[in-house]
Amino acid sequence: MSSIYKNEQSGRSMVEMLGVLAIIGVLSIGGISGYSKAMAKYRVNKTLDQISMLVMNIRSLFSASVDYTGLNDQTAIQMGIIPRDMLPSGTTETTATQIMNAYQGGVFLATGSSGGAGRSFTVQYSGLTREACVAIATADWGSQAGSGLVRISVKQGDTTKRKKVTFSSACDAAGTGGNNPTAANGGNFCMNDMPITLAEAAVSCASTQDIGNAIEWEYY
Repeated sequence: MSSIYKNEQSGRSMVEMLGVLAIIGVLSIGGISGYSKAMAKYRVNKTLDQISMLVMNIRSLFSASVDYTGLNDQTAIQMGIIPRDMLPSGTTETTATQIMNAYQGGVFLATGSSGGAGRSFTVQYSGLTREACVAIATADWGSQAGSGLVRISVKQGDTTKRKKVTFSSACDAAGTGGNNPTAANGGNFCMNDMPITLAEAAVSCASTQDIGNAIEWEYY
């Protein structure tokens, strides 16, 4: 006689399916978070490499005279010293009119004002998120004399929020001559205060617009 009862169960219960979906959801969120962190680190490292390359290329281009008068974005593009990945997609050295960074913000090159006319140059990265601004500003850009670094300025739009200088005749222990470390806008710092600390960067890179931060370096 065959049994009229069946003890076997086929398929999965609704509870089991919900559990599987929950696990998949957690793993997906973790994967997305890990990917975002990896991409953020990649962009920061790419930026550090780009700026180092730019500084080296600019110095090489002007090595004969060490006079950076006339340096600007267009000149740098036409002279072929801008890495191809910093030119807008679909453009070349002959058609590009602007330089882009890894955050799709503009990169601006100009003659500096330190040490006399044409003796220095500036590199500005704009369109930075707050996280990127903090990470890049706090990197050790070389405060030693041989690096040629004059200053690092953290900006929000056109306003300088924090500036650190490697040399200034006004630098002294009392913080006079405009070199006041507590100044909310444009506070200068002497060489032994380089690089910018995490706490200072957190305050300076605080634009209400997530891409409203910029960093400018000046080099001899």
